Amino acid sequence: MELIMDRVSKQYKNKIAVDRISLTLSEGVHGLLGENGAGKTTLMRMLCGILTPDSGTVTFDGMDVSEEAYRAHLGYLPQDFGYYPEFSAADFLRYLAALKGIPKQKAKQKASELLALVSLSDVARKKIKTFSGGMKQRLGIAQALLNDPKLLILDEPTAGLDPGERVRFRSLIETLGKNSIVLLSTHIVSDIEHIADQVLIMRQGQLIYQGKWDETKGDLEDFYLRETTAK
Repeated sequence: MELIMDRVSKQYKNKIAVDRISLTLSEGVHGLLGENGAGKTTLMRMLCGILTPDSGTVTFDGMDVSEEAYRAHLGYLPQDFGYYPEFSAADFLRYLAALKGIPKQKAKQKASELLALVSLSDVARKKIKTFSGGMKQRLGIAQALLNDPKLLILDEPTAGLDPGERVRFRSLIETLGKNSIVLLSTHIVSDIEHIADQVLIMRQGQLIYQGKWDETKGDLEDFYLRETTAK
């Protein structure tokens, strides 16, 4: 199982958002660090087929990002995922499952399993408009897992979560990374420090670091701040 980016670039007018990034990811958790504006979201949107690269290619096990077969393996949580405030959490997940072509009975079971996984079972019938920011984010994580994705892309997924929720989320991501490729974007080093099999750091559209991290290399946050603030 491999996600391959080959010299991928994207430019907006005079700004190069992603600059010729080549990267191969396999099973595991890959933590993508970078300040706001580093190009993380643009890169992830290209990986999801939402944006078309100006140059370069994105493939998953030989499938191009534009193919329907590619999207069948993809789970995605954007920074601001769309939801229907009048829907209950359970109805929202079942509705999205139907859009993904999941049979009704399986969708009902899967929605129930995922709501339990993200600790929302007790509010399954409540309208999403009554949820706190953290609860909405947990629902967003659940919807990204509806189709049992082999490629899971999460853009700032811990935004709005309290410290306890973040610990539970990191444990969940660590488990998911054992059987899938997880790309987790954040600017919070502690979100990935202990669970990432590989750390990726972006600055000004470029990938400036890629590799495993352990304590023998020093403090990751110090390294990240030093590298991202370098001129």
